[in-house]
Amino acid sequence: MRKSIIFKIFTGYFFIIFGLTGLIAILSFNTTKHHYIETIAGDLKNLCFSLESQVLPYLEETRYQELDNFVKDLGKKINVRITVVSPQGIVLADSEKDPKLMENHKTRPEIKEVLEGKFGKSIRLSTTVREKMIYIALPIEKDGKLIGILRTSLFLKDINNLIYHLKIKILPIIIIIFLFSLLIAFLVSQNITNNIRELSAAARVIAQGNFDIKVPLKSSDELRELANSFNYMSSQIKTLFSELSHQKEALSGIISTIQEGLLVLDKNDKIVLSNNSFNRIIDNASKEETIYLNFLRTPAFNELIKDVRKTKSNFTKEIEINDKVFLSSATFVSSKEEIIVIFHDITQIKALEKIKKDFVVNVSHELRTPLTAIKGFAETLDEEIDKKNKPYLEIIRNHTDRLINIVNDLLALSELQEKGFNLKLEDVDLKNLVENTLKIFEEKLKNKEINVKLDVKEPFPNIKADSFKLEQMLINLIDNAIKYTDKGEIKISLKAIDKMIKIEIEDTGIGIPGKDLSRIFERFYVVDKSRSRKSGGTGLGLSIVKHIILAHNGQIDVESKVGSGTKFSIVLPLSSS
Repeated sequence: MRKSIIFKIFTGYFFIIFGLTGLIAILSFNTTKHHYIETIAGDLKNLCFSLESQVLPYLEETRYQELDNFVKDLGKKINVRITVVSPQGIVLADSEKDPKLMENHKTRPEIKEVLEGKFGKSIRLSTTVREKMIYIALPIEKDGKLIGILRTSLFLKDINNLIYHLKIKILPIIIIIFLFSLLIAFLVSQNITNNIRELSAAARVIAQGNFDIKVPLKSSDELRELANSFNYMSSQIKTLFSELSHQKEALSGIISTIQEGLLVLDKNDKIVLSNNSFNRIIDNASKEETIYLNFLRTPAFNELIKDVRKTKSNFTKEIEINDKVFLSSATFVSSKEEIIVIFHDITQIKALEKIKKDFVVNVSHELRTPLTAIKGFAETLDEEIDKKNKPYLEIIRNHTDRLINIVNDLLALSELQEKGFNLKLEDVDLKNLVENTLKIFEEKLKNKEINVKLDVKEPFPNIKADSFKLEQMLINLIDNAIKYTDKGEIKISLKAIDKMIKIEIEDTGIGIPGKDLSRIFERFYVVDKSRSRKSGGTGLGLSIVKHIILAHNGQIDVESKVGSGTKFSIVLPLSSS
């Protein structure tokens, strides 16, 4: 049921007025009651002071029966209950009851306060007469010694009767004030509501597209300021709406003409926006507010969207759609939980890459046979030619070996790129694999007098990996370390961290300049070209290493300083599956 604003405002005023009048009534009644109680307490206290001199002789002479008769007679005359209690709590005299039948009063609150040296006061239910009373107690002393306690008390029912009559007189006045306040509240609410209705009607006109509406209010309060602000807002909206319309037209024109496919998905994977290029990619016309699976059922694209949703970060992935390859860049927009996907057509680039790879593989295969033949004939000629021409033969052999190494590395790299992720996984004892790999280089290490330290943090688990490819990786890295270290040592450390293993290969060689660090994993990139040629380096070793590590879902980092050495850090998961 719809409730009008006047009803809400008036209801609010009603509860406020009702609460305030009720609070005033309660406070006035309680204040009056408290005032009367305090007044009666003062009167009872003064009565105690007046009776002290009359009760003292009876206590001194222990005339308790006469004392009891005295308080009974006086209590009837002044309509006040009077009680005299000994310091031990025994009732000696009482104007209402027989003191001999009354229990010990030492535990009564007002008596306890007097025994503690205070003025005794208490409002409670009397256990003797079974009615609520106010008690005032004062000590009776002689020569500074307590010889008795004088207590006066009065029934509270008399005060309650007085308060009741007071309520009857005040209540009509409160009701009149309450009704008058409600009338004023109704008039104020109606005035506010009328102004708000005018603003509401103007807002509906603006919502229909008419931004020329103005709201004239005669009042000079905050509502007038609101009306002026509303009028200013409508003029600003008109200007902004016009600008937005132009921008939207321009943006729509740009989106529709860009060659890359554009797709925007909401948090429910429904299409929010798409352009003509995307429609051409899927050979269909996508519709907004429709789930993208109705148009695009490629598993790779589904995985891309799931990864973006799960990690709430950006991803890039190659996706094949209708015999074309697209580099799909997906961006997560956290404010709306939307995903923006851009499709770059890289079909021709991938075709050129394949042609390039096939060319490299074919050339490498074609070169292998003649190179092997040249090397064989060069070795045969070694015994036939004279000593004078042997240096020329040695140059032929060295360059032939270098070409053969390049061909072999190119073939290995091509194989990794084509079949790198088809690993033959098995349990690999990495420590044993490193020790066996080092045996290959025993002669080189001995000739260069390089010391090798193997540091394994036990216990060290086996790793699920391709042992042949890991051995190929270690051979390349250790060979590089030996090749570029003239003296000092090579340190290899293995340690397990959570569900990962870390391999560090550190040498004390010539190091790598900072400008070259970002390029050392590129094909044919060589830092020290003269040293590489002498040692038969091809510039493909580190590229092979990187592909092997990526195939195992790992990562490699390098730190180096010229003249101090180089450290390669490899992190691999315990399981590469």
